[in-house]
Amino acid sequence: MNLGTGIRNILATLWIGGIWVIGLIVAPTLFRSLDTAVAGMVAGRLFSAIGWVGIVAGAYLLIYWIWVDGLSAFRTGRLWLVIGMLACTLINQFALFPLIAAVKTGVSSAATGVFGGGLAQWHTISSLIYLVQALFGLAYVWQGDSR
Repeated sequence: MNLGTGIRNILATLWIGGIWVIGLIVAPTLFRSLDTAVAGMVAGRLFSAIGWVGIVAGAYLLIYWIWVDGLSAFRTGRLWLVIGMLACTLINQFALFPLIAAVKTGVSSAATGVFGGGLAQWHTISSLIYLVQALFGLAYVWQGDSR
């Protein structure tokens, strides 16, 4: 195993494992154990942190697979899974998380729109995107290294 492959494995593990651990174990435990406002604040910071891990890991994996497989990487499912996960991360990190934070503080009228704009609606949309990302991660891990 070379250095690039080792880094690929570590970053994929941190990103996908982090998504599962935070989404399936940590966040539900926080909401069962703490006041809702405190749990929401801590969970929000954790989701943001794993988002930054995802941006770094996703960029690396994207570059790695294109470097290793060239343009034929676009014919493989694993590259499209990485692209899908990275897109989900970017949407949540830079569109929905700031919107949710603004709705929580009540300073944004830009939060209204097609889905009504309430906190619950934006949180649901973000959660669904996170679920899609987690499923893409599951498929990525399930597929393994086909070499």
